[in-house]
Amino acid sequence: MRILIIEDEKLTANDLVFSIQEVRPNFTVIKILASVKSAITFLKTEPAIDLIFSDIQLTDGLSFEIFKAIEIDAPIIFCTAYDEYALNAFDVNGIAYLLKPFTTEAIKIAIEKFEKLTQQKDNKLTQLLQYMEQSNKPKASPSLLVYQGEKIIPVPFNDIALMYLKNGIVKLHTFDNQIFIASETLEELEKINDTNFFRVNRQYLVHQKAIKNAAKYFNRRLVLHLHIRFDEKIIISKEKAPVFLDWLAQN
Repeated sequence: MRILIIEDEKLTANDLVFSIQEVRPNFTVIKILASVKSAITFLKTEPAIDLIFSDIQLTDGLSFEIFKAIEIDAPIIFCTAYDEYALNAFDVNGIAYLLKPFTTEAIKIAIEKFEKLTQQKDNKLTQLLQYMEQSNKPKASPSLLVYQGEKIIPVPFNDIALMYLKNGIVKLHTFDNQIFIASETLEELEKINDTNFFRVNRQYLVHQKAIKNAAKYFNRRLVLHLHIRFDEKIIISKEKAPVFLDWLAQN
């Protein structure tokens, strides 16, 4: 099994390598990376990874940025310094984690949990990623300010059905079919809005109430049908489809 370690503390990374090889001698650590940037570059050219051990806070940002930029099928065991309150929440979902400083026994238990999840084709890893990413987002803003000439107009987030990128411009499509141009990037909007919106792909943020239904599409993907009038197809990848359906069920 090919293992990738993303960890900016050299001693911690070395301890991980030693413990992994002690627990699973047939596992091979092929690379140790110390930053978001290096991990994105590496995974673009070396996607065949079976399992990832990843710190959360790296020198140049959160590891979530890696998994946003690159679609990864490999499960991830997070190395975290979160307090016990947060970790108890993870336990509810049955997800493995390593609490620093970790032990070899903790690594063994984490690997065994992920082996079971892999066998069951469980999707709880992505739920963990969503949970932890949401915990790092700032609180939602009730309105977004848009500019029309000399006017500054507050547009409540609850009035926005869809936020999308087209020809390099981010647009807001409201439930009453008004179109506004946003000054923020789609990534910035994703960080400031609440869980009523879902980033279905790199181009679209969709409000839950705007979704009429999701239908099966080619190659196990999904296509969205909306309550608003919108001519372009919104496609969700097969990798992201299970996460989207979990979100839709919870909202």
